[in-house]
Amino acid sequence: MAKKLFIQTYGCQMNVYDSARMADVLAPHGFTLAPTVGDADMVILNTCHIREKASEKVYSELGRLRMLREERKTAGRDLVIAVGGCVAQAEGEEMTRRAPFLDIVFGPQTYHRLPELVSSALHARARGSSGAGLVLTEFPAEAKFDSLPEATTASGPSAFLSVQEGCDKFCTFCVVPYTRGAEYSRPVSAILEEARGLVARGAIEITLLGQNVNAFHGEGADGRAWPLGRLVRALADIDGVRRIRYTTSHPRDMDDDLIAAHGEVPALMPYLHLPVQSGSDAVLHAMNRRYTATDYLAVIGKLRRARPDIALASDFIVGFPGETDRDFEATLALARAAGFAQAYAFKYSARPGTPAAALADAIPEDVKSERLSALQDALAELSLAFNRASVGRTLPVLLDKRGRRPGQLGGRSPYMQAVHVSAPPGSAPSGAETPVRITNAFAHSVEGVVAAEVAA
Repeated sequence: MAKKLFIQTYGCQMNVYDSARMADVLAPHGFTLAPTVGDADMVILNTCHIREKASEKVYSELGRLRMLREERKTAGRDLVIAVGGCVAQAEGEEMTRRAPFLDIVFGPQTYHRLPELVSSALHARARGSSGAGLVLTEFPAEAKFDSLPEATTASGPSAFLSVQEGCDKFCTFCVVPYTRGAEYSRPVSAILEEARGLVARGAIEITLLGQNVNAFHGEGADGRAWPLGRLVRALADIDGVRRIRYTTSHPRDMDDDLIAAHGEVPALMPYLHLPVQSGSDAVLHAMNRRYTATDYLAVIGKLRRARPDIALASDFIVGFPGETDRDFEATLALARAAGFAQAYAFKYSARPGTPAAALADAIPEDVKSERLSALQDALAELSLAFNRASVGRTLPVLLDKRGRRPGQLGGRSPYMQAVHVSAPPGSAPSGAETPVRITNAFAHSVEGVVAAEVAA
């Protein structure tokens, strides 16, 4: 009998990729995806530990799932409940203590073992156990990728492809080295094979994923470690790959070959997300970022010389312990000097177990809020200016979703701008690059019309 699986995905693009692969792993064992939680025989919460109060949101959802399970009992149905991802990795044993009804807790490196975990959980449920409490939070990165089946889920026109996992940088605010493990890069042959499969299932845009994706050093056919730039060039040679992106990058790993690829590989989109976190050298040092603001701006200068129209995005943390008004002014100055097309800013919040959580000189919440507001205003001005510069241009837009309003389609420009176009009622996304003339600009999106309609 077929079983229904619902996966709730939190957080980053890597988790989106992982959730799809979980479905692939369980498909040969009779699981098909359910449209809603209410239709499911098994629910997986694929969690992220980056955002503030991430674990509390998971426990809140678990409370709702426990109530759903109790309701199911009256109808003679059961519900297997599992938690995966980074919160599971960080809090596995604590999670089973706080939620003893949980059947499975597994980390991001162990989801290839889901079939055996589910089998054990189902046997426990059959014996009347209130929760098997199976916890698997190891770091066998190689075994995971070697054990994953061929992807079978539809990729759509835009697809994610994980090429690198883990992090060796140990920024003092970050949990990734503790939840995703050490840096690991997949072999080039496996990546190219998966990319060809994505194209065969309809993908024309592939986004390469990694916690530090530009630290990629996978083994090539020649037995040598390939850097990311060389992998990008090989992917661009695959027939049908029209667009290539990669995220997320670390400034220290932007080598000259990768920078040159931005000017030499037409399929590599003119967009780069390169988190800086702060414009203050003192704060960067406290964060263990191991570069200065000058170093960061020098990388940006190289990128713009290689690809003058490149759109740059970044991340900022405000209110890091010890951040002074002068430090914050340096952050504002760097943001303006870089001229980001997009950027995201967040208030610092301590993550248990990270070095920064033990730092003194905590910044008051009202000061953090004031600084965040000021930085977000400055970033919105930069984004609006970038988008306004697109008005009047015709850009190739990958229209792959319905818009927010009826009669609207949405997609992304090469510069990662959210683009909305008017469409006849009932129109479906084309899933192809469509020339769109940009007619209006906002801080976080642009509007346009299909260029053929303009010509008519």
